[in-house]
Amino acid sequence: MSLAVEQRGQGRNLVLLHGWGMNSAVWSEFADRLAARYRLWLIDLPGHGQSGYAEELGLADWAQACLAVVPSRSVWLGWSLGAQIAIEAALQEPDRISALISLCGTPRFAQADDWPAAMAQQTLDQFISASREDHRKTLERFLALQVRGSEQARESLRVLKQQLRLKPDPQPAALDAGLELLKQVDLRERLTQLDCPLGWLFGGRDTLVPDGTAEALPEWMPGAQRQLIAGAAHAPFLSHPDETLAVLLNMLEGFDAAI
Repeated sequence: MSLAVEQRGQGRNLVLLHGWGMNSAVWSEFADRLAARYRLWLIDLPGHGQSGYAEELGLADWAQACLAVVPSRSVWLGWSLGAQIAIEAALQEPDRISALISLCGTPRFAQADDWPAAMAQQTLDQFISASREDHRKTLERFLALQVRGSEQARESLRVLKQQLRLKPDPQPAALDAGLELLKQVDLRERLTQLDCPLGWLFGGRDTLVPDGTAEALPEWMPGAQRQLIAGAAHAPFLSHPDETLAVLLNMLEGFDAAI
């Protein structure tokens, strides 16, 4: 089943992938600003927004579904779970992705003995159980976590909810599959296989992907670009759009020069 994708702007192709439980409307005005310089491809992930769900279970399935609806040569920008999907896509078809930016993403969302700067396994298990019982209530809780700690938490949450209402609610089966990805996926060892420029952008007050993740990345990617938006939580493009846009454009322009 083909995913819903919206095109906007002119210029070099830039694919935008949202996170778990969201939809492409979450980019809203931020996308309008990017569209002044790039041709955007805004995708609704499987079972999210206006995209159907064809039982995409593994990360490879989600990546292939996204690859099927975008141009053969693009820069990819993935937020949260979208960043893991973008990395998987670059690993599967490196010739199709010229550069990649991870926005509040991580190679592994779940904690491990050698990966403490992440979500506790117990927390993810609780989300999975709660989502199966009442996915709407679980989404509300997750939205609050997106902005917790941000300097503009209340306003960011209001905007986030307003944008998400522009499209249908995600399908419960897709939510369940996405949470399993957050719990199980570990891309750390495969990062060394990436053959494109990669930048990492983090929120200084992110409770879902702690800034300690940035300190651990050099073990797998010594030369990767890392930037921090101070005062931002998990959605810096909502709470700190000017700062986030400046950092992203700087990364993108650097990639353009290197490609």
